[in-house]
Amino acid sequence: MTTNNSALAGIRVIDMSRVFAAPVGAQILGDLGADVIKIERPGVGDDGRGYGFSWVKGKDGIETRHSSFFTVSNRNKRSMTLNHSKPEGQEILRKLVETADVLIENYKVGDLKRFGLDYESLRQINPRLIYCSVTGYGQTGPMAARPGYDGLFQATGGMMAVTGIPEGEPGAGPLKAGPSLVDFITGHNTALAVLGALMYRSRTGEGQYIDIALLDTSVAMVSHIMQDYLISGSAPPRLGNGGNGGGPADLIHCKDGIVYLTAGTDEHWRRLTVLMKQPELFEDPRFDSNLKRGKHNRAELMDIINAWSRQWTVADIQAALDEVGIPAARYNELAEVWEEPQVKHRELRATTPHAYAESGSVDLIASPLAQMSKSPATIRSAPPMLGEHTREILNELGYDDARVAELQELKVL
Repeated sequence: MTTNNSALAGIRVIDMSRVFAAPVGAQILGDLGADVIKIERPGVGDDGRGYGFSWVKGKDGIETRHSSFFTVSNRNKRSMTLNHSKPEGQEILRKLVETADVLIENYKVGDLKRFGLDYESLRQINPRLIYCSVTGYGQTGPMAARPGYDGLFQATGGMMAVTGIPEGEPGAGPLKAGPSLVDFITGHNTALAVLGALMYRSRTGEGQYIDIALLDTSVAMVSHIMQDYLISGSAPPRLGNGGNGGGPADLIHCKDGIVYLTAGTDEHWRRLTVLMKQPELFEDPRFDSNLKRGKHNRAELMDIINAWSRQWTVADIQAALDEVGIPAARYNELAEVWEEPQVKHRELRATTPHAYAESGSVDLIASPLAQMSKSPATIRSAPPMLGEHTREILNELGYDDARVAELQELKVL
């Protein structure tokens, strides 16, 4: 339940989005205390319920349909099934809009206008409504009608161009990042835009329309590397696991594992040469600038460092690097992440009660906003079952149980 110290207590969000990017945005608002009502297709639900490789196992033979994609992006929401193509479903949505502050949707451009559920129509009902559309390419332009998924935008926006094994090395070429990063960051941009619109409304009383595009995010997230190109006119090379700033920065191999090392300043580099008992490398003309260490002679330098690091265990080299103040971190497989002392200290594994799970709970990933001192993000409920809160929400809107039964018979719910 939302508490008074939740940042968005009293804010109601209608979440008409599916799969990942926009649901992440709505979830962030839910983490901050908003009442998020997720609208799903009767009998089918969010397409994201079928995405991913793992599903939460239900108790007593219940099929939760909580895939990894759905589970990671739909906590702190109430699920309501609704067929908005039917007049009765449109009527319910309009009643909801009367009570709402925000509506988030990610249908194809113009799709909801067919049902009178576009921004221009709904603002007549609620002028204070903040209406956010999330699409692949935006609401206008030559590609606006195209569907889009994360990998397409990693390819189009430049992310793949700067990710992958360097030219001249075995397997050279562009690579997609493992997680759906464009989707994930687009979700954060969605929440950020909504928060900005809420602040604007608090001053002016006016709602507004927000057009969020995965394409825009995909270009922006290339960040300093794209800015390097805009400044120089030259595309920086793919560096594999190499750092983007100072050097040496890369994976180094030890007797029993791998460590990521970033000796990113001249002083860090000097300390590393002392620790390696090769202080002459500090003034070696091959390595006497960040540009030489991080770009021109990077491979040669990393061969030297790896010849040294292979004599150490991960624990010993980490301790030695920590002692002299050189940034470094152990490489972790996914299972090892949760054994990291600092990960445990920050309580990033958030075990949450789940009434329909076989184990009675589900492990979620804590919000990075959980450490706010006055209004922290919280996990108050596990992702919902399909239509779990339909009756509850309709009762709040004034529909009695008899009318709910009629709507179910009409296949509106």
